Amino acid sequence: MAVFLEILKFTLPGLIVFAAVYYILRQYLNNQYELKALELKANYTKDAIPLKLKAYERLLLLCERIRFPQLLLRLKTKEMTARDLKNALVISVQKEYEHNMAQQLYCSNKLWEILTLTKNDLISIISGAYGKVRPEDNADVFAEKLLETAAKMGKSPLDVSIQAIKEEAKIILNV
Repeated sequence: MAVFLEILKFTLPGLIVFAAVYYILRQYLNNQYELKALELKANYTKDAIPLKLKAYERLLLLCERIRFPQLLLRLKTKEMTARDLKNALVISVQKEYEHNMAQQLYCSNKLWEILTLTKNDLISIISGAYGKVRPEDNADVFAEKLLETAAKMGKSPLDVSIQAIKEEAKIILNV
């Protein structure tokens, strides 16, 4: 029994010291890990904000490029028929959208859904205006009908998209 007490006399303080060192070391390492994680997150945020802002700029540019007046200026020629112009408009809207698809990495799913709906709405407006003219009509007649149809709508789907882009950018900038 005396041997057991002697062993216990040396072992018990050693176990207490070991437990204390283990606890302190574990706390220290956890704090270091959390500090490193915060540092990485801060670096990510610092790098991600400019990328996100560039994406919002590109999305705003997309919205401006697919406005009907800009599309008509770029695409319409004198010898075009209504059918030719309609096809060129639909293809241009679709290509602009596809060209900017990578930007969805940097924006919310909701914003990307709004942009997709806007693209689909624009194509529907083009098709609706095209239904009011004959395919062999001059492109000018179709362009006039398209601008008329868009003007009657009131708030353009593009205006909704632009507002959504600006709102999301404000969140990123904490404005």
